[in-house]
Amino acid sequence: MTEFFAMGGYAVFLWPAYLVTLIAIVANVLIARRAHDGAKQEARRRFDLEDEGSTT
Repeated sequence: MTEFFAMGGYAVFLWPAYLVTLIAIVANVLIARRAHDGAKQEARRRFDLEDEGSTT
C-alpha cells in the first residue's frame, strides 16, 4: 500500500496534481450550479412578468 502512495517516487508531483484537478472539478460544479440557479430565477422572473402583462 505504501508503494501506491509513494507512486514510484513521484508522489511529490502527482498528489498535488490530483489535488489541483479535484479543486478545479469541484469549482466547476459549484460555479455551474450557481449559474443554473441564477438562470432559473431569471426565467421565473421573466415568466411572471409576462403573465402579469397578459392578464386583462
